[in-house]
Amino acid sequence: MTMIDAGAAIPDSTLARAITQFVRDTETELLFNHSSRVYHFGALAGLQRGLRFDRELLYAGAMFHDIGLMPGHASADERFEVDGAHVARDFLRSHGVSEADAYTVWTAIALHTTPGIPVHMHPVVALVTAGVEMDVLGLTYAQYQPAEREAVVSAFPRTAAFKEDIIQAFYDGIRHKPDTTFGNVKADVIADKEPHHHRGNFCQIIRDSAWKG
Repeated sequence: MTMIDAGAAIPDSTLARAITQFVRDTETELLFNHSSRVYHFGALAGLQRGLRFDRELLYAGAMFHDIGLMPGHASADERFEVDGAHVARDFLRSHGVSEADAYTVWTAIALHTTPGIPVHMHPVVALVTAGVEMDVLGLTYAQYQPAEREAVVSAFPRTAAFKEDIIQAFYDGIRHKPDTTFGNVKADVIADKEPHHHRGNFCQIIRDSAWKG
């Protein structure tokens, strides 16, 4: 079996093990495996880009990035990204992580659905988004070697209908607070002034991605 590059392996530390246990006990298997793949794909992207990054902080950002979708950690009126960022920051503080590092992870999670900005920020912020964009949208699918993709998916399998399953998981996590999904207002300006413009559709991008299933 192809092994994941050592530079992208899950840290062997007390903090990482605590993160793993907390998220495994809290999330569905679908989201736990997705978050684990996000970490590995983000770390591999960091190696590809020659970035220096803290694997523990990247692991925290990746593993907590969707925890705001879970009922026990979802607020009534905050974006799910912010809910997850709060949970991660509180968890890291309780484990002695510095305020600066906890805030870096908070930022990574809060911005992971905001394309075009994280790539210019702290490596942990950039790489959480890179991992999400690879696993959910397949935007950088061709930038990973087949053996790398196989190793990550072998360790943390995708469901047979992952695309529809993950869209449903997103919907289930936000359906009670649809107003928090308000996005980039400039997209509304284009839609208002250009009636024939077809804006990008997040769900369709998932379905059209290079990933199977």
